[in-house]
Amino acid sequence: MKGCWSTIKQVMVLELETFTTETALDAAAELSRVLAARTHRRKILGQEVLVPGQLGEALQLPRIINRLQSKQQRFRDQGRDDFQELWPTLSAATREKVLSAIGWYDPKDLDWEDKRSNRQPKVDPDNA
Repeated sequence: MKGCWSTIKQVMVLELETFTTETALDAAAELSRVLAARTHRRKILGQEVLVPGQLGEALQLPRIINRLQSKQQRFRDQGRDDFQELWPTLSAATREKVLSAIGWYDPKDLDWEDKRSNRQPKVDPDNA
């Protein structure tokens, strides 16, 4: 079991290292939009009303975004660190929505016809 946990931890560390201050700002801003787009029903004075999601504020995304936009490097670094702590706590579906909205992709998941794919063609040993 110990080996399994270290593998999970390594994957989380690798995933976190991919964020720079700029990409963390893009992802945090998009995460804020994704979370704000969620709505829930609430009864107010006996009528059902759709209320926008407030999870972004609960996760302190506005503070993280402000730090990432700061002119001082130490605040930007703190904002990036805060975002990197928040990122693994999000659901896989939410992370996927954010990453696809900001245009991130995994080259291994791309089709051959996709121009973003930088993979070399497989060599057929029979035709080589």
